[in-house]
This record gives sequence, C-alpha cells and structure tokens, in this order.
Amino acid sequence: MATENGKTNRKKSIETIVISETGKIQPQALEVEKTVLGALMLEKDAYSNVSEILRPECFYDKKHELIFESIVDLAVSGRPVDMLTVTEQLKKNGNLKAAGDLLYISELTNDVTGTAHLEYHAKIIAQKFLSRELIKFSGLIQGKAYDESIDVDDLMQEAEGKLFEISQRNIKKDAVQINPVINNAISAIQKAAQKKEGLSGVSSGFTDLDKITSGWQNSDLIIIAARPAMGKTALVLSMAKNMAVNFKIPVALFSLEMSNVQLVNRLITNVCELSGEKIKSGRLEPYEWEQLDHKINELYDAPIYVDDTPSLSIFELRTKARRLVREHDVKCIIIDYLQLMNASGMAYGSREQEVSMISRSLKGLAKELNIPIIALSQLNRGVEARTGEGKRPQLSDLRESGAIEQDADMVCFIHRPEYYGIKEDSTGKDLTGLAEIIIAKHRNGAVGDVWLTFKNNFVRFENINDPGNSREYISKMNKSPEDSTMITQTIGDNENFIKQSQDGPLPF
Repeated sequence: MATENGKTNRKKSIETIVISETGKIQPQALEVEKTVLGALMLEKDAYSNVSEILRPECFYDKKHELIFESIVDLAVSGRPVDMLTVTEQLKKNGNLKAAGDLLYISELTNDVTGTAHLEYHAKIIAQKFLSRELIKFSGLIQGKAYDESIDVDDLMQEAEGKLFEISQRNIKKDAVQINPVINNAISAIQKAAQKKEGLSGVSSGFTDLDKITSGWQNSDLIIIAARPAMGKTALVLSMAKNMAVNFKIPVALFSLEMSNVQLVNRLITNVCELSGEKIKSGRLEPYEWEQLDHKINELYDAPIYVDDTPSLSIFELRTKARRLVREHDVKCIIIDYLQLMNASGMAYGSREQEVSMISRSLKGLAKELNIPIIALSQLNRGVEARTGEGKRPQLSDLRESGAIEQDADMVCFIHRPEYYGIKEDSTGKDLTGLAEIIIAKHRNGAVGDVWLTFKNNFVRFENINDPGNSREYISKMNKSPEDSTMITQTIGDNENFIKQSQDGPLPF
C-alpha cells in the first residue's frame, strides 16, 4: 500500500512541473530537493550548512517549499529538526495536507543515504531557482517591450534593477582559515617595504596625504566631500593625472556631471598650465600653442579611462568596472559624483534610502574588485550657515544619507578658507591659495589635516612644497587670468624660474 501511495505522490510531483511558453520544462531538480529535505530532518545542525544558500522559494515543488519553511521556523527558534517536529510545525501552520501528509514526509527521510554532499545539493537547488528567476524576468521584460505605451528608458531602468536584484542573491563568499590571509597580509607588507615611499596602496601623488593613508587601500570606499566650488573635481583630476601620468597606474573616471570632452579640457588645463578660459576660447598666444603641443604629450597614451554616462546606475557601474579591471587592469575607480547616481530603477521610499543603497553597493564593489573606489559627494547647506572657522565641514554635513559615513572606510573634506574671505588663521598663517584636506574618518588609520596648494586658474592641486609654490607666486597666480598668463609666459621663457622660486620649506 505504501508503494502505491509513493507512486501516487511521485506522479503528483511530476504533474507540478510547469511547461513554459517556449515548450520547455523549467529548470528544476525534484529528486535533489527531496534528498536535501530528508538530510535536514536526519542530521542534527544540518540546517546551518545550507541556511545561507537556500530560502523556501528556492524549492520548485510547492510541497517542498512548505516543508523547508517549517524547517526554517524550527531552526530559527532553536528547536530540534526531525520528521516528527517538522510534521508538528506543518500542522501548526495549517500546511500538513498541502505538504503531502505524514507518509510523504517519512518517505523523504527513508530515501536519504547520507548528508556528505548536502551543501553541493543545496547549491544545485539554488542555481535552478536563479535560472527560473531569469526566465521569469526575461518573459516579463519581453511582454512589456511589446507594450508601446511603456517608455523604453523606464523599462531599461526597471530591467537593470530587477537583474541587479537577481545577481545580488548569488554573491556569496565563504569563510576561510586565517593562514592564507596572513600570507596575503605579509606579502602586502613586503611589497610596501620594497617601495621607496613605503606605500601599501595606490599613491595619490600628494606626499603628506599619502603619509597618513599609506596610499588609497584596496577594497576601500573613499568619500571626498565638499560644498560647490571647493574643487572636488579638480582634486580627483589632479590625483588621476598623478596616478596615470606620473606613476603609470591605470585609473577609471566616471563623470556624471561633465562630458568627457569637458573633463579632458580640464585635464589639459591641469597638465599644460593654461587657463581654462583660454582652452575654452582657443585664443592662445604663439608661445602657448607651443606649450600646449609640448605638454599635451604627457596625456597621450596615459592609462586614464573616462566614462561620461549620465545618471549612471549601480548595475551599469558594476558591469563597466568589472570590464575595466579585467581588460585594462584598472587599479582605482573615481566617481564624480555619488548623488548623481541611481539605484538601478529599484523603488525606494525616499531618496535617503536610495543613496544608502548606492553607498552600500559601492563598498561591496570595492571589496569585490579589490581596488579603491573614490566617490565625490556633496555637502548640505549647513556649512554655509556657520561663521568663521565653523565653515570647516563635519561628518554631519554629508548630504542625504548618514549611510555614506557608515559605509565609507575614509571620509575626506575639502576646505578652502580663502573662498570664504578668510586670508589667515588665528595664528597669522597666510592661507592664500591653500586648501585643507580634512580626513574626518579613517577606519584603518589616523585622522588629521593636510594642506595642499590650489592653483585656481589651472584647476590643480599640488603638494605645498612643490617647486613654484611660493606664497608670492601663488597669490599672483590666483589673482586673475591676466596674471596667470604673465606667469605662464615667464615659465615658458625661463625654465629656471621654478627652481629660483623655491628656496626651501615654507615658513609655516
């Protein structure tokens, strides 16, 4: 009689298989599902081995979904999991009949020979579920694509969001024993020791900043935030130039605010030391054309990859970033700027929740690719309301989401006192042409302040003790485009000018 009932139940299981519109049976592994459920009810603590792999909806057969749901209820509440307790839990949930009754549950345990391959079998079930989700997703998008009343751009955003959600379910990383991790750490220390600067990460090209950070570290999310006109883009462009031109480190720059031509124009201004207005108008003197022709060669063949996709989504960024790392060995990614991104068309209750999702995803991407990701961020208007030294940014000024502060490994602010009319500090130090980089959060190191020189007409940041950064020179250069032209001509006519203007460390 038991055999006849078993045949009947197996027949019912086969009947639950749904034929898709393409005439194909959807991906499923019913026998594997039975084996996993039986193993979970036989082996103590077996659930812990599959808890991160399986969810009730992963099971194709509805009976199996209800049984696993009861197993989860038992395991989460700390009660034992076996045939009898699962049966009782099904009764309590009112699902015993729908789950195939006591006889079917007992057959699940009778067919199990062991639990040695439990995790492997669980992964099979999870993969089949993902395949079904992709089939369902593609069918949904296909149906909507035929609907001419739906905007294609909106549909693209929805498709990106749904696909991103599906892909996120399959990102898992197992714990590893500490020995290989120690070996990796020692290897990184040895590599840093071999470098003249003693840096373990990607150099920014700014000496004092690198001393605090030891370079931008792999897997770190670095947020650089400031109010408008503080020079956020100028800072990362200066860093990108330092990395790619000076150190030959491949870097990718995602610009959501400027076109790639605008961005490259600012790079040309930075490298060729020509004012932005002259680059824009093309009204260059003969010596300036020579200067442009000579210095532009620094940018040719530089490993800088620029992407100006507007309203970039997290899903698009992940796809592009993976390709850049795989094909061009990119070592650092810069995003200008975070608040212009979107979360792949997924629905959120507020913009704050969406920004939280973006910052969390950026941190996850940095870990996945094992490279530093530098994201620019806006600050709220609270900075403008404060007076005097109170205009120095604080962590609470980060715009739209406290999650940015939580997810970031490092938060840096740019503060230029001169912009607010503050020409010297309380000790009388001249602040003309200076920018303060405030390291307000550093998960793996010290916080502190770093002073850099900001050359306004060349939209460029430099080390404060670099040649040509005397107080008088900076003051003249930041005064007006005419002064900048005069000084640029002096540099072009006299190569010794830079050396003569640097007599040693600044007096402050």
